Amino acid sequence: MITVADLALKLEASFIGDGEVNLSGIASLNNAQEGDLSFLADKQYKNDILTTAASAVLVRKGEAADCPAVAIICADPYAAYIVAARVFYPEDDKKPGVHSTAIIDQSATVHSTAYLAPGVIVEANAHIAENVQIGPGCVIGKDVSIGKDSVLCANCTLSNARIGERANLQPGVVIGSDGFGNVRTEDGWVAIPQIGGVEIGHDVSIGANTTIDRGAIDPTVIGDGVKIDNQVQIAHNVAIGDHTAIAGCVGIAGSARIGANCLLAGGVGVVGHLEIADGVTVTGMTMVTHSIKASGIYSSGTPIMENGLWRKNAVRLKTLDRLARRVEKLEKSDKTNT
Repeated sequence: MITVADLALKLEASFIGDGEVNLSGIASLNNAQEGDLSFLADKQYKNDILTTAASAVLVRKGEAADCPAVAIICADPYAAYIVAARVFYPEDDKKPGVHSTAIIDQSATVHSTAYLAPGVIVEANAHIAENVQIGPGCVIGKDVSIGKDSVLCANCTLSNARIGERANLQPGVVIGSDGFGNVRTEDGWVAIPQIGGVEIGHDVSIGANTTIDRGAIDPTVIGDGVKIDNQVQIAHNVAIGDHTAIAGCVGIAGSARIGANCLLAGGVGVVGHLEIADGVTVTGMTMVTHSIKASGIYSSGTPIMENGLWRKNAVRLKTLDRLARRVEKLEKSDKTNT
């Protein structure tokens, strides 16, 4: 429970209304009840503020007049909501200690302030720094290092990797698995030894069931501040620049280089051995088949349409080459006649 006045102080915001109103949680404008804080971050929901039952709403200055509750005025209501959420729902930090069922190799180093949950395995020469929290069932392979204040949720598997400070790994993350390197011989496919590692910078977040492969020779590299969503596949020797964000189900093939401050939306596919410049946004389900050398927004693919129309267009698509040749022939004929 916190008063509007105290919350506004934490947010470095002003407010219009009763500062002694108590707030106990956060809810959307439509579902908020008395005692809830809500927020208006997107103008498409501006009508919802008129009927909200929230006790207070985070708004921009120009939207305060329409707010029937206490208006907490912020330059960016969504950013303020993030801060407020941490006030109402603080992270459950674990007390330092090692559970009795954890298995730690004698040559591993585990800082006294770290927390290791049940079933954790720490192999030879691994290093776990200050205030690291490792959830149940995680496997920390030999020579792996994990930087201070990092959090690993349940069942993460790390091998051949160096993890920076303040990392956040969601359940099921796999880092350092062998890359998909095979060569065809007369006797079939033969696996190429993967001897590189994975280097992950500071303040990196990695979503559930995401996989980052070790390099074939040189390491796979993830820069500082990179945010990766669930079920993303990053192949061997990929390099991702600082502060790039990657949404769910993206697949990046081997040796691709992604610049800094990029955004890859959901389902994007990136072909191997190409480069994407800094500041590039790739929209959802786009297939990147060649290098992108300038910042901007890029898209590919056919938007959804009614099936009957799609089938007609698919038939016409097959005739495009023949049509283009006819047009080219006609243009040459016109030039000859003139």
